[in-house]
Amino acid sequence: MTLRLYDTSARQIRDFTPLAPGRVSIYLCGATVQAAPHIGHIRSGLNFDIMRRWFTHRGYDVTFVRNVTDIDDKIIAKSAEQGRPWWAIGYANERAFDDAYTALGCLPPTYEPRATGHIPEMVQMMRELIDRGHAYAADGNVYFDVRSFPGYLSLSNQDLDDLRQPSGEGETGKRDPRDFAMWKAARPGEPSWETPWGPGRPGWHLECSAMAHKYLGRAFDIHGGGVDLVFPHHENEIAQSRAYGDDFAAYWLHNAWVTMSGEKMSKSLGNSVLVSEMVRQWRPIVLRYYLGTPHYRSTIEYSEDALRDAEAAFGRIEGFVQRAVERAGSVEPAAEVPDEFAAAMDDDFGVPQALAVVHTTVRQGNAALAEDDKDAVSGALAGVRAMLGVLGLDPLDAHWAGGDSAGRGEELASVVDALVGLVLEQRQAARARKDYATADAIRDQLQRSGLVIEDTPSGPRWELGSRDAR
Repeated sequence: MTLRLYDTSARQIRDFTPLAPGRVSIYLCGATVQAAPHIGHIRSGLNFDIMRRWFTHRGYDVTFVRNVTDIDDKIIAKSAEQGRPWWAIGYANERAFDDAYTALGCLPPTYEPRATGHIPEMVQMMRELIDRGHAYAADGNVYFDVRSFPGYLSLSNQDLDDLRQPSGEGETGKRDPRDFAMWKAARPGEPSWETPWGPGRPGWHLECSAMAHKYLGRAFDIHGGGVDLVFPHHENEIAQSRAYGDDFAAYWLHNAWVTMSGEKMSKSLGNSVLVSEMVRQWRPIVLRYYLGTPHYRSTIEYSEDALRDAEAAFGRIEGFVQRAVERAGSVEPAAEVPDEFAAAMDDDFGVPQALAVVHTTVRQGNAALAEDDKDAVSGALAGVRAMLGVLGLDPLDAHWAGGDSAGRGEELASVVDALVGLVLEQRQAARARKDYATADAIRDQLQRSGLVIEDTPSGPRWELGSRDAR
């Protein structure tokens, strides 16, 4: 089946044809590091991590660029509020984003450029656009002349006559209020860089055009980001880059928001849920399941109940994997995923439909366990691990099983298993002497510790319970 993607610019599903056979190039708008990330910020990186993994599984060589915007109005405002250097705020929050991506199992990007490291490229782009009549300098600012570029607003499907372009403080000298700033003149006390038009700092949109050009060239396959970036950010990137002479992105993919009470999760609204706090309350692999398994174009309405449902659903998958390993031993992921899983992923990264195949295979594997069919258990485990690997959710992967090595995770599990085994022996002894009160008390204490005890024909077994059980 041909891989098909929903292209925002075409407003329809399109067959995916890479510009270079066997290669996929992706540019994802990354963090603006004025504050630590909430789960809405991280959703985009997580969605595109799954897309990248699927391209890799399909045999493509993927170049994945995710930028860092380390200078903008919000960072400068935070610097003034906190009395800290702008670069200190940016770096601390960049580290917080890195920690969040890592905690949720996102693979590192091929390149992760910072905006402030690419001022020469931005100056070159502005110089060329001014020479071509697409940009002009005024009062130390440099603006893009939107009327000079036919097709402006085609991504967001707006009418130029009705446009109200967002403007920042100090953006004086515009020929048309709809023109946007590529470069902002320096103001007292603010960071600045020297240019032929005077000292200043880059506009948000120029940063990404320059970095995409540097790392991916004049044309690349996919540009991604949150749906809130369609206008003005991505629209203005297109205008700059194509006026400069680049073909720019062949496909545009946008993920939907995480909302609370129907509103986009954002710091300005005071309704954000920081990743650093969430990973103290929930296992990171559960957070990944919660944020990564809805379709990337569907809105996630945040709630504790939804997280508990995600924890229970993932627990059913994880429980099978644990029981299957106990029965069949270590089984490597299958080389291929089931056809139904592949068809779902090829259809605009249909993770919900792909996940249904995972759960079906888990049910089949549980039936094989009940029938003590070791070969069928091994086959189901191999298939489940292959599918979970694409989604970044394989509990046996070294990232989840034991930090920097799977061996340490197995060692810890062995120690815990031995300790719980001693307690279960005491419970069995109490049951043998018909001291059911003591046996029940031991079981209840284990459950309060977060363990679920199951009495089976071959003896009691344990597993981690859901949050409700804890």
